[in-house]
Amino acid sequence: MDILDYSVIAIYLITLLAIGFSLRGQQSKKDYFLAGRSLSWKPLLLSIMATQLSAVSFISAPAFVGFREGGGLIWLSYELAVPLAMLLLATIVLPTLYRSGVVSIYDYLERRFSTSTRIFISIVFQFSRAFATGIMVYALSIILQGTMQVSATQAILLIGVITVLYSLQGGMKAVVYGDAVQMVVIVVGTAICIAFGLNALGGWDVFMQLLPGERVSTINFSSLGLDGDGFGFFPMVLGGVILYASYYGCDQSEAQRALSAKTEGDLKKMMLANGIFRFPITLLYCLAGLVIGTLAFNDADLLSQIPKDNPDWLMPVFILNYLPHGLIGLLVVAILAAAMSSLSSAINSLAAVSLEDYFKLTGKQDKSEGYLRSAKFAGLIWGVIILLLSLNAGDIAPTVIEAVNKVGSVFFGPVLAVFLLGILTRKVDSKHVNFALLCGVATNLTFAFFVEDVFWFWWNVTGFLGTVLSAVIFSKLVPNSEVNAINTNQEYKGNVFKSNVLKDKTIAVLLVSYFCLLVVFCYLLPGWLQ
Repeated sequence: MDILDYSVIAIYLITLLAIGFSLRGQQSKKDYFLAGRSLSWKPLLLSIMATQLSAVSFISAPAFVGFREGGGLIWLSYELAVPLAMLLLATIVLPTLYRSGVVSIYDYLERRFSTSTRIFISIVFQFSRAFATGIMVYALSIILQGTMQVSATQAILLIGVITVLYSLQGGMKAVVYGDAVQMVVIVVGTAICIAFGLNALGGWDVFMQLLPGERVSTINFSSLGLDGDGFGFFPMVLGGVILYASYYGCDQSEAQRALSAKTEGDLKKMMLANGIFRFPITLLYCLAGLVIGTLAFNDADLLSQIPKDNPDWLMPVFILNYLPHGLIGLLVVAILAAAMSSLSSAINSLAAVSLEDYFKLTGKQDKSEGYLRSAKFAGLIWGVIILLLSLNAGDIAPTVIEAVNKVGSVFFGPVLAVFLLGILTRKVDSKHVNFALLCGVATNLTFAFFVEDVFWFWWNVTGFLGTVLSAVIFSKLVPNSEVNAINTNQEYKGNVFKSNVLKDKTIAVLLVSYFCLLVVFCYLLPGWLQ
């Protein structure tokens, strides 16, 4: 890297700080944590995609698809369930949370069930999100260490200090608009890598001739994920629907964006667009992996610079060797953006949840001026905690990063089940759901420790079913007391909101049709590439 690259990085960081400081002036907690419910679906879409896709995908997805042993386009099977998950969220879960007027989605659980339900799930979110974000920042700091010629500590502090400053000053607006900028940078950076990779190979035709055949397999219909084999079609779709629905709708870091929408219509447009546009972005990452991985296998010098035990170096090594100065800086900015997007979202959402919990448990009044000071202080504390986790993560192996995702799958199913039980039933009360939540988690822990051949994506299904069935059975055995009712300004009839049925039919048709289209596309793709 030279002065031109560092200048590009400096301009980017200054731009983020300018965004944060220009969006100051919040008057209430909803201004700070929900942007005053003033955001349209377009910036929210870019923000939600940046947080979910960028942190791992810009580095790990291309490495898995194009270089990692056993990898390939099978990565696309992760994406098949997204449209169906967005359908569930856009029609049932998120509109209900939006109408309830909450800042913390876990506040809904207290209103519907009890304080104990809220606190348990809130604590799970806070610890898991802080730990996972800390590991993510550390992992990307190692990549930055090699590209920017700085220490891992310096990289972590660079990411952390800038992100904390702009997210604390601007609140949710700064997070969303910062994420939108970062998403554009990441997509442009990925496209640049593809173009330079194809040029180095000699063009598309040469790439197609050299592309390893084992890399183009996309859908595995033969495996049920019950014999230790991963990436089977059925666990990826069934487990994926629950995983993504829980992550996007029952995790504060993602759901907070939906609560920031200007209208319920903007919320639904955001989820519909995410269900449609997420796959093309992932396909772009995968193409980058195929192109650059094929180049690495045919360039001994490039191959020798990638550590055998860490294929995630594929993209950074390519960037340093094949891109001109200036573009190197832009691609380093893309790596920074990958970390900053997830970190800013984590800080803002953790501050929202912990502060709402604090005021609820202590009974103190959340007056606007004092609340905003407390919000920024809470964000600062969480920023420091995450950075400390990152700085002390040096002994954590890559397998532990995968373990973080597995730990999430222990809870994704049960947590989604609790929200759906609250929304769709009136016969389940707090004692039923608390018992059922423990049963669902216990079911998944049993699979995790004693049934190791079951692919961990199935845990999302087993935890969900274990929680729902336990709650239903327990509610029959021990009839409920008076259930907390939440006014969402909707006519409730049976198990659906009557006013939503016709309104959401178009969304349902589009997303189900798109899911079918993705399955057909992925099934045919290997034939087109061979």
